[in-house]
Parts: sequence; structure tokens; C-alpha cells
Amino acid sequence: MAKPKEDIDLRSCRVALLAGGKSGEREISLASGRGVAKALDEAGISYDFLDPANKDELGALIAGDYDIAFLCLHGKYGEDGCIQGLCEMISLPYTGSGVWSSALAIDKAKAKLFYEKASIPTPASYTLFKHENYSCDDLVKDIGLPCVVKPLTAGSSSGVFIVQNTEELDKAIKSIFLEDDELLVEAYIKGDEYTVAVLGNEQAEALPLIQIIPQNDFYDYQSKYAPGGSVHLCPAPLDEETTSYIQRLAEKAHEVLGCQGLSRSDFILDSNGDVYILETNTIPGMTDTSLCPDAARAAGINFTELCQRIIKLGLEAHRSNG
Repeated sequence: MAKPKEDIDLRSCRVALLAGGKSGEREISLASGRGVAKALDEAGISYDFLDPANKDELGALIAGDYDIAFLCLHGKYGEDGCIQGLCEMISLPYTGSGVWSSALAIDKAKAKLFYEKASIPTPASYTLFKHENYSCDDLVKDIGLPCVVKPLTAGSSSGVFIVQNTEELDKAIKSIFLEDDELLVEAYIKGDEYTVAVLGNEQAEALPLIQIIPQNDFYDYQSKYAPGGSVHLCPAPLDEETTSYIQRLAEKAHEVLGCQGLSRSDFILDSNGDVYILETNTIPGMTDTSLCPDAARAAGINFTELCQRIIKLGLEAHRSNG
């Protein structure tokens, strides 16, 4: 596993730890922030815990003399390039992917175009816009049943529906359009769920594979964050060839989307042995039940060291770009 350069003394850094925000994933973001705060305390790194939803704390970020922002903001305004753009405007280095990469990865339809260009298999899909005329019969003809309906840019599996017929499809579309302007109708791939964290900038490497066994029908919000909602098997019980293949796909996704620092890509392995990528997260969760810390531990990287590496990668990315 490639390591960032060791000439950065993090104990002399002042970190703005950003968590909370205004998205529907606010509570998960705060939980991630608390997890990272504990790691920074253990490492002796100075930080201020700031919530961008609070204007005074957002002002403190802009006015403060920080060396880097550690981003624990999930979903809208945090994972979509908005906060990254603000950091760029005030010349503040930050952890994770840049503005363009963040905006691209969170848009599931656009990310699919890049997956396909890089020959990364992904389920067939159709992007539907709020004021577009649509026929559920035509969608079923193109995508098939069952199929998955999900918001284009939401995270944590929020608002995801697996539908079995045209009536359920129409209901799911209308439900999502109450909150969002775009959605994705995607072919449903039945199989085992896996996830791969990738750590690094230009020379990123995949961490050990995790198999996810959710208690519910798929890895939904409850399965992700409720205690006992899912079982994580890490390293995943797969043969070496399949494991390596999925890891290479995750590394390729990290590269083609322009990710930096830490990303996590989710996959389905069907009964025929075919692998499909579902999405890539540029700010993965850092809670007690999150996947990336599990993968890092399996690679011999404890949580505190993982947070330190993420900071160093952020500082290195800023140096190379600036």
C-alpha cells in the first residue's frame, strides 16, 4: 500500500473538521465528524469542529487560519463539489476529491458514462427528468423488471425503491419527484453486494474487499447505519482472481472519476459471476458501522492512522495542484 510522504508534521497543523451541513444525511455526517474528532484527539492534532449549516461557524471557517479542512459532509452541499468550491475560493486545502470529481461522482447518471468509457460494467439505466413525459410500459420494455428507482444525487441509499411492476414503478417515480428533479431507473441485478475502498491520489490502491450481507432486501439506509443492520465480511470470502478483478475495477473508477484521497465503490456480483459497479462515494462514512474503517483495519491501518493518511493526501493534492 503506497503511503503519503512522511515530511508533514500533522501535530503542527490546524484542522477545520467540517460535519453536519444541510443535507438529508446530516446526522450521519455528524456521526462521521465525531469519529474523526476522536481520531484527531488520539493523534494529538489540533482541530475545530465546525458545522457549515451554522453561518457563524461557516464564517469562522472563512476567517480562520487553518491548514486544511477535513470534510465529513455527506450528500448535498458536501459531497457534490459545493464545499470544495468554497475551500478553493479561500485557498484552503481539503481532504478528498476536488470540485469536478465530487460533482461528477455524486451524479449517478454522469458517473455511469465514465464507467462505460473505462469499460467498467454497470447496470443498464434511464435518466428521467421531473417535467419529462414518460411511459412506465416503455421504461419496463427498456430496463426490465424488477428494476431500481433512485434519486440521481442522493446518498446513503435514501429514497431507493426496488419495484416489481408498472404500478410500483409509477408510484416510486412520483414519490422521488416530490423531492428531486431527476432520477435513475436502473436494471435490478440480483447478487451479492461488495464494496471497495480506494486510498491514494495518483497512485491509489484498493483496500481489502468487503462483502455486505444486509438484513433487508438490499443495503438500504437502515442496513447501513442501524446496529446489526448488516454483516461485513472483510476480507470478503472470494477467490483471489475475483477479488483482484473487483479491486482493479474500483481503482479504475477512482481514476476515471478523478478521485483523490479516499473513495468507496459499490458492486454487485451476480450468480453468473458477472460484476457490476453501482456507484462511487467520494466522502465515505466514518462512523462506528462504516465500511472504509473496516477495510483499513483489515489492511493493518487503524482508524487514527487512516485519518492521518487522509489529511496528508489532502495536503499533497493541494501542493501538486497549486
